[in-house]
Amino acid sequence: MTNPATLSEHALPVPVPGWLAALCRFFAAVGGLVILAMMLMTVASVIKRSVLGAPVPGDFELVELGSAIAIFCFLPWCQVSGGNVLVDFFTSKANPRTNHLLEALGDLLFLLIAALLAWRLFHGGAEMRQYGEQTMVLRIPLWWAFPVIIPAMALLVATCAATMVGHLRKART
Repeated sequence: MTNPATLSEHALPVPVPGWLAALCRFFAAVGGLVILAMMLMTVASVIKRSVLGAPVPGDFELVELGSAIAIFCFLPWCQVSGGNVLVDFFTSKANPRTNHLLEALGDLLFLLIAALLAWRLFHGGAEMRQYGEQTMVLRIPLWWAFPVIIPAMALLVATCAATMVGHLRKART
């Protein structure tokens, strides 16, 4: 039987450690499950609204929190699989070494932005917990989303670093 981590390394644009690719895939699966749960809740809310005249209370709040969690969970997989938007109009005729160096520069910039966002999300989540911020209808504490979001951002930082190193290695070959 083929090792899934090894298999995923060969399908990625740049080589990254197998454990990192597997962790990114796991977070993406969590994001997918959150999207599935939101979809089922939305269907239930629409059916309840049409049959009983009232939606699931706080359905929009659950969609807001779920969307935030899902988006942050998808970011590491998008980075490791090379799924981010790439405008190659000016670099389409450049040699592979130049393209990998530019990709590494882009990964470095994304790494710095992701690290800044992770840092600020950590402090923002702590403040939300300290001040007890809640959703309006269901009174769900907003900080509850942060124990998933912050590790996803930390994983994105690690993934940006790994893809940057991968592009630098490919630029040397």
